[in-house]
Formats: sequence, C-alpha cells, structure tokens
Amino acid sequence: MIEYFIKYHAKLTKALLEHIQIVGLTLVISIVIAMAVTLVIKDSKRISKAVLQVCNVIYSIPSLALFAILIPLSGLGAKTAVIVLVVYNQYILVRGFTEGLSMVDRAVLEAAAGMGMSRWQIFARVQFPLALDSMVASIQIAIISTIGIATIGATIGAGGLGSILFDGMRTQNTVKILWGTVLSVLLVLVANAILNYAVKKINERLHGGKKRP
Repeated sequence: MIEYFIKYHAKLTKALLEHIQIVGLTLVISIVIAMAVTLVIKDSKRISKAVLQVCNVIYSIPSLALFAILIPLSGLGAKTAVIVLVVYNQYILVRGFTEGLSMVDRAVLEAAAGMGMSRWQIFARVQFPLALDSMVASIQIAIISTIGIATIGATIGAGGLGSILFDGMRTQNTVKILWGTVLSVLLVLVANAILNYAVKKINERLHGGKKRP
C-alpha cells in the first residue's frame, strides 16, 4: 500500500479532494433545506407525517435508479450526484430535526411563551438548544450516508473515491480497494471530528461558556 501511495499519491489526492467537494457541498445544501422544511412543518403533525412519508418513498429508491432518472435532466457528473445525495439526506435530516424539536417538553415551551417570547425566540433560545443533540445525531448519520453513497457517483462520472474503488474492483486490485476504503473511513472520522468541534463551540455560545450538565 505504501508503494502504491508513493507512486500514485497525486491520483489518490485528486480523488479525495473530489470526494470532499461533493460531500461538503451536499451536506451544506442538505442541512439548509432540511432546516427550512423543518421550520415550515414543525407545528403540524399532519403535514410533518406527509412530508416524511414522501421523503421515505424517495429514500427507498436505489441510488443507481435515482441517478438514471436524473441523468436526462442534469447530465453526467458531480452535479447529478449532489442532487441525488441532497434528496436522500432530506429523509435523514428532516426526520431527525423534527423528532428533536418534538421531544422538547411542551411545558417548557408554554413557559417560554408565558414569559413573552415570540415564536422565533422560543425556537432559537429554547427548542433549538434542547434539540441540538438529536439534530447532531441525524447529521452524523447523513455524513456517513453521504460519504458512502457518493462513491457510487463515480459510475456517472462524478469522480471521488468511488473511482478508486470501482477501478480496483474492475481490475481486481486489492490495494486500490483498500486505499479507497481507508480514505473513506478517514473522511468519516475527520468530518465527525469537525462536526463535534462545531457543536462544542455552538454549545459554548448558547450556554455562555458553561459546560452542559
């Protein structure tokens, strides 16, 4: 493996950077859309259930089939891969976000409203901080899912670590398969470490630098 890295480090680095670009863009778009959807549906159980059912149906479609459906519309390459990944992530994130918000004690929300807080203030100061752990858990699942499914994007010319993995399988090259797998796992670990650091900083701001009980 070391010999392969020394000889083809540029190729591995290029594939890794392509994967990071796809995953990073996907996660940013996914989280923004999921949060917007959650804010719209969070006060209606009926609408929330309907939206989650739609997301569930889409999530059940095999990734290769969804790629095939979108290719005539968005073409081959990373653009289609990002669209598919964003769509898949909505089920994970919207479900996690809505469940996190719904778990907040209604008495706490009523108390906040009784103190004269607006709906936005209640969300920002009460619901969001209390639901943060659940939201983070769903984002962690989305990270793992995105990094994994993004490898399949190589089949439509999206590049990334999937190009190393599939090339290794096609040529029965164990070293390529191992490098593709190792880099994917390292990417998951690094992404989760960055997320945990970001959450720590958010908690510090929300709680005035005090540790949560």
